[in-house]
Amino acid sequence: MTEPQSIAVEPPSGRTVLVTGGAGFIGSHLVDALVEDNAVRILDNFSSGTPDRVHPDATVFEGDIRDDATLSRAMDGVDLVFHEAALVSVQASVEEPKRSHSVNLEATLSLLECARREDARVVLASSAAIYGQPEYTPIDEGHPTEPSSPYGLEKLTIDRYARLYHELYGLETVALRYFNVYGPRQAGGDYSGVISIFLEQARNGEPITVNGDGTQTRDFVHISDVVQANLLAAQTESVGAAFNVGTGETVTIRELAETIRSVVGSDSEIVHRDPRPGDIEQSQAELSAIRSALGYEPTVTLADGLQTLVEATSNN
Repeated sequence: MTEPQSIAVEPPSGRTVLVTGGAGFIGSHLVDALVEDNAVRILDNFSSGTPDRVHPDATVFEGDIRDDATLSRAMDGVDLVFHEAALVSVQASVEEPKRSHSVNLEATLSLLECARREDARVVLASSAAIYGQPEYTPIDEGHPTEPSSPYGLEKLTIDRYARLYHELYGLETVALRYFNVYGPRQAGGDYSGVISIFLEQARNGEPITVNGDGTQTRDFVHISDVVQANLLAAQTESVGAAFNVGTGETVTIRELAETIRSVVGSDSEIVHRDPRPGDIEQSQAELSAIRSALGYEPTVTLADGLQTLVEATSNN
């Protein structure tokens, strides 16, 4: 089976592009999609990204996005920015809210200021975490926003800053509210990192640990579809807006564990642990807005995505 591909979306070309967090999970896939037709720069401190993910044709600015001098150098002369750098952990944001605030919010505000100076479009990684416990599903972009963690609050704030910068300064911005992204190069952790955790446990014959009763639902979207959404956002006329990025489909965490166990061919036991405090019970993206405005269409089913992920990582 071949690696699943998103629908053919021509990337922008002839641009000077910065990908913050370009050595990380989502950022490195974006770099790969852009580097053939653009002058691509990466800004990364390699705290979670790794050098072996860096495309050889990309220019690397190694440093902390919170350092204004480093950010200014990386942004000098850019036309387009994909802002993926973040502290992507709800738990870390709860444990270290000031650090999370500085990385996720203050650095993004500095980036928007640099983009205003350069008149560069910014495609910004927001999150479904801005919605908090949903009042209804599927969740549309008009759903109330009641984030339940510092991480969610920070993403909500930069989501709104992006819109405000468009309204006040005419800056071209698009915020993409990712649901649960998964795929090759992902490390274990919050949200979609559960797939990586379950895969490792199943491969090692260890118990697959499910928080709570496993009836929680999630909308898992493959990295290739997330790249598709970003490329469309880089070229749309629908700026100053925010869009959900998911599949519109859901699976329970228990079903996910069972599917991964089956795909791996493991006999691991599925065990249940105490639920995580504040864990969201139901999550599902409503995609009408992004379909209408950007022409986005998810193309990779969870079954196919998991199968190819297992194959892609089988030799690791």
